[in-house]
Amino acid sequence: MPNLTVKDLEKLQAEHPDYRMELVEGDVIFMSPSGLESEEIGIEIAAQLRNWVRPRRLGRVSGSSGGFRLPNEDGDVRAPDVSFIIAQRLPHTTEDYAELVPDLMFEVKSKTDSLTKLREKIQQFLELGTTVGVLVDPRTRTMEVYRLNADKIVLKDGDVLEVPEILAGWELPVVEVWAPEFE
Repeated sequence: MPNLTVKDLEKLQAEHPDYRMELVEGDVIFMSPSGLESEEIGIEIAAQLRNWVRPRRLGRVSGSSGGFRLPNEDGDVRAPDVSFIIAQRLPHTTEDYAELVPDLMFEVKSKTDSLTKLREKIQQFLELGTTVGVLVDPRTRTMEVYRLNADKIVLKDGDVLEVPEILAGWELPVVEVWAPEFE
């Protein structure tokens, strides 16, 4: 059974720069490209979040290539589809993996993703200090909102995602994140 390290991951990424990878419990997981729909949704969430956060200088928004070195015993490196880090926690950016967990993270289910694995990933982040994790499912047009030691909240079209404990005043109407249809 492999017991790879961050150095091994960095070496593999240097050798295979076109592949996205995560390091989970000593194993490197290759992330296949997602379908167009899930990527469009992730970009829309990131754009709406960034457009609200940046002028207020509240923190950093990252996409699916921004890796986080998790503070767990395995030293996992994971990359949510969209992440937000409060400015005070990371006042200066880094070209390396951020050595913290984001305050807010989103996972957008693609065609090949397992809902169980995405929920486990969100739970791992919450247990390590992320305040809010959101699972976005284009098939059901829902957002599952998770907070540690709280029941999940399921939002659908007509609902608005709010995270006042992190971003007071920011609102994301669920219906606005779905890929547009052009008739």
